[in-house]
Amino acid sequence: MARQLLPLRALQALEAAARHLSFARAAQELHVTPAAISQQIKLLEQRIGQPLFERSPALRLSANAQAVSRALRSAMDLLEQVSRQLRAGQSQPPMVVSVTPSFASRWLIPRLERFGTRHPEIELHLLATTRMVDFASEDVDVAVRYGDGRFPGLHAERLRAETVVAAAHPRVAAGLSQPSDLLGATLLHNSGVNLDPTFPDWPTWLRNAGVAWQGPLRIRMFDDANLLIEAALAGLGVALLWRTLVGEELASGRMIPLFREQPVANAYHFVCRPEHLQQPRVAAFRQWLFDEVGRADQIRAEA
Repeated sequence: MARQLLPLRALQALEAAARHLSFARAAQELHVTPAAISQQIKLLEQRIGQPLFERSPALRLSANAQAVSRALRSAMDLLEQVSRQLRAGQSQPPMVVSVTPSFASRWLIPRLERFGTRHPEIELHLLATTRMVDFASEDVDVAVRYGDGRFPGLHAERLRAETVVAAAHPRVAAGLSQPSDLLGATLLHNSGVNLDPTFPDWPTWLRNAGVAWQGPLRIRMFDDANLLIEAALAGLGVALLWRTLVGEELASGRMIPLFREQPVANAYHFVCRPEHLQQPRVAAFRQWLFDEVGRADQIRAEA
């Protein structure tokens, strides 16, 4: 039986106009004139017998168009993916995963072999960057990002509750039996966490631990989480670290946790466009990611 489809060019015009809420911007994206977009929309409205946009006082989707806009966008995304595959002459392009460099090197890469074993058909391309990518304009499938979980227009799920741990090389940790002992130690800190108001600096951490002091603290600053962790592993002092990033070092004994961990409100999140959540390879990566988080937490609980 032949498929009963509306004209593809008209559907493409509708999807672009619905996304931009502008015939002019849709025309610019599709390299046509605004009049051509308007003509395609009118063609669709004639075919279905009802309006797709309210044009006054401002362009707005009708209830009918609003109901199908998400499904239409997903369909266009799928057609675009198929087109890329055909042009590339390969079965499927790599799945692009955007992560911060510290999360990539400390958490994700040590576990990627298990993902490859479970899903040999999915090739991953890691995009390591500290900036928040634009899913609408960049070729990115999923991301892992730190924050409060509010990523407008995107689907976001917290991987686990995050804590801050004071940790050090075993040689350094051996001389520290109570929080007040830190007043005589070199304290390492990442200046980049100033962007996270929930992450404590050393004065805040010490106050939370019940330590009172007078005079300056001996603090060494780093502007990168990886550098901070390497400095702690080298025995340069005690560092305040996200628990997620140093779970392997703590489990192996290369780094010793000191005193009680302190919770923070922000955390790492799995992030993607809502309409991509049901794509098989996105769903597969998400499931594997949360399985690995559960596996790490179980190992920690059994230690």
